[in-house]
Amino acid sequence: MARAAWNSTREFPRVQVAVEKPSTGPTVRCFGVGHVVRRRLQPLLSIPVRKLVSSLLLAGVVALGASVSSVHAAAASATAPKSVIHVVTVSWKKDTKPEQIQAALDGAHKLPAGYKGITRVWTRTIKAQGERTHAIVMEFASEQALKDYTDSEAQKEWYKAYLPIRERSTTFDITN
Repeated sequence: MARAAWNSTREFPRVQVAVEKPSTGPTVRCFGVGHVVRRRLQPLLSIPVRKLVSSLLLAGVVALGASVSSVHAAAASATAPKSVIHVVTVSWKKDTKPEQIQAALDGAHKLPAGYKGITRVWTRTIKAQGERTHAIVMEFASEQALKDYTDSEAQKEWYKAYLPIRERSTTFDITN
């Protein structure tokens, strides 16, 4: 297939030609003309009508976006838990034995049985950064359940195993 070369202004080639040789003899086909014919079309609508149509389309797009956004926000708040996550990162005293650490972690797992406001407990640290080596995470049913836990009998009992071996801790309480 022979093709016309590009000209210096980088326009499309003027003509593309292919020469085929079927059994009946050679044939030349032109695939297209590269020049562009431009013409200015008269507006179909007057300017005020175009502005009205544009405004209506824009208002429709904005209304659709707002409704989608509010539906998404409502769905997110409907599925967002009302519980409170209590995260404690801990570093232990240097002379603490592994059995003492395990006793403190096991005591944390017993808390939901002793205090109904705690729904779940996690203690298996997968990754720790900084000086803290362990994390204890408790899920409370509500903010009020977390407040009521302070100085409760369940906390006092757990503190008997936890406080004597704790060097430092940092606490975060998180909710929606």
